Amino acid sequence: MATPSVIAECAAATALRSVLHRVRQAAERSGRTAEAVRVVAVGKTKPASLVRQLYDAGHRYFGENYAQELVDKAPQLPLDINWHFIGHLQSNKVKSLLAAVPNLHMVEGVDSVKIANYLDRAVASLGRKPLKVLVQVNTSGEESKSGVEPSRCLELASHVKSSCPNLSFSGLMTIGMPDYTSTPENFKTMTNCRVDVCNALGIPEEQCELSMGMSGDFEQAIEMGSTNVRIGSTIFGPREYPKKNQSH
Repeated sequence: MATPSVIAECAAATALRSVLHRVRQAAERSGRTAEAVRVVAVGKTKPASLVRQLYDAGHRYFGENYAQELVDKAPQLPLDINWHFIGHLQSNKVKSLLAAVPNLHMVEGVDSVKIANYLDRAVASLGRKPLKVLVQVNTSGEESKSGVEPSRCLELASHVKSSCPNLSFSGLMTIGMPDYTSTPENFKTMTNCRVDVCNALGIPEEQCELSMGMSGDFEQAIEMGSTNVRIGSTIFGPREYPKKNQSH
């Protein structure tokens, strides 16, 4: 008889295939190919064994929301995984995260000049190649969300590009409204921000990523131009929170 963990792993692999199929359809509706959209499987609170099962199924892009969880999980898994750190990153976690995760592919969530500078110095001190980063934009105006206001997006993107030689400005990221009622508006704000940033910094739009869309709204996000979607519970199942006070 299959154990619960084996059943969960089988379910996750099946769910991933379903998500990739839905991504392909949404990309085609937006006049693009599935290869134009990256799917980051977000395994927050899930064991490394479950991530490994999806890795064995061929997936290579995974994300985490907590620095300590990524520090713990990454060394247990293959080095050719492309890890994304997603959301607000505390400055006191930067050095340990970069040191423990040499295959950190991207930080989705540079939300201040301070954190950009911390990352820039840490990358330099560790002798790493430039780290890809996305500027986080608070498109919903919620105080609980990190990210710069859309009107300040260009300011932060410009700082990363001109003053952080060890960072590679790669685009913009946002977290939509929790009930998804305003996401078309949120996503439109992001596409407008990208136009402004690309025009001001002389970057072709196709070289400026848009990370928007999660389990509840990723198809709509892709239809509105997202190049990177972050899927957690739809792939891995409901999250489990054994520790109440885990810090970012």
